[in-house]
Amino acid sequence: MNDRAGGGAASIAKPGNFRLLLAIALVVISYLAFTPQESPVAADINDKIAHILAFVVLAFLLDFSWPQSPWRPLKAIPLLGYGLFIEAVQSLLPNRVFSLWDFGADIVGVLIYPLLLPLLMRYSVLRNLRGRDRSSQR
Repeated sequence: MNDRAGGGAASIAKPGNFRLLLAIALVVISYLAFTPQESPVAADINDKIAHILAFVVLAFLLDFSWPQSPWRPLKAIPLLGYGLFIEAVQSLLPNRVFSLWDFGADIVGVLIYPLLLPLLMRYSVLRNLRGRDRSSQR
């Protein structure tokens, strides 16, 4: 019975599923970022925590969307570009502002992810996903 449960978890841990989740996360985050608000939240600490968490999750989803290559700064570049894109678009929207603090929180989220990666790799499903994709490339 344990093999079956583990097999089910392993069967859903596929790069294509992570890519789908990444796409959904990008749509949701973009919607939240571009939806008008009554007042800017540039100084709100909870907003910065939300940015950090969002970018930790995006880094995780991006990393395991292409698990054959380990996490390295090169993988972070599209995320940082996305964070900058969000701020640029917000500068054009009423009741939104370009915030270097928000972009800084995005960077912090991307920097936190590799610190969490050793903990994540304790999960056999993720460890196997990395190993399976590396062995399939040989």
